[in-house]
Amino acid sequence: MTKVGFFDSGVGGTCILAAFRRLCPDVATEYLADSANGPYGNRPPEEIVRLSVANTEALLRRGCNVIVVACNTATAAAIDHLRAQFPAIPFVGIEPALKPAALRSKTGVVGVLATAGTFHGRLYNETKARFAAGVTVLAVVADEFVRLVEEWKGGPTEKPLAGAFRDRVERTVRAKVEPLLKAGADKIVLGCTHFPHLKPIIEQVCAGRAEVIDPSDAVARQIRKVLAARFP
Repeated sequence: MTKVGFFDSGVGGTCILAAFRRLCPDVATEYLADSANGPYGNRPPEEIVRLSVANTEALLRRGCNVIVVACNTATAAAIDHLRAQFPAIPFVGIEPALKPAALRSKTGVVGVLATAGTFHGRLYNETKARFAAGVTVLAVVADEFVRLVEEWKGGPTEKPLAGAFRDRVERTVRAKVEPLLKAGADKIVLGCTHFPHLKPIIEQVCAGRAEVIDPSDAVARQIRKVLAARFP
């Protein structure tokens, strides 16, 4: 039986899981949230590799035969190592949707919200060099968003997004997004799987001035493509 395992440093990757379940509702899935060690954003690359190997081994023990690294930071730091260490296992990684943002930008200015680890990764920088050479890419480290999403959705029960907490979320989002809008960005890329959980608030702050690009559905389609190729 085909079973797809997803792992992330917390609840962020559940947006990828949800998109995949909408697309392939009959495929078995497992989700591993490594909340005890999250967030990954500021951890050394070698530590992220070690944690990613442990997460992969845990999902393999649960019967998964496809692994989705549902974390931009872990993809940047560890996916090459994982593919080398587990050559029989198909891996699907996550990277910021910089290519479609750059190709669709009318102003020639694109904003990317991510963690520092993602911006240092090979995949992001190769994509930037290949597809975004003709645009201005404004890279903004938004580790605060990870902590907010974990506080909101990472506990045993989801915290209400209301009152003083919602005000804090909106202030934090506005502080990161408004400078991008003022700089002329017409596309804002969500470069961490935690960030789509904040998409409605990010879009509220944008107020139509920029398109917010969430890669969740594109990643789900890539997982389906991998399944079709490996398990026809």
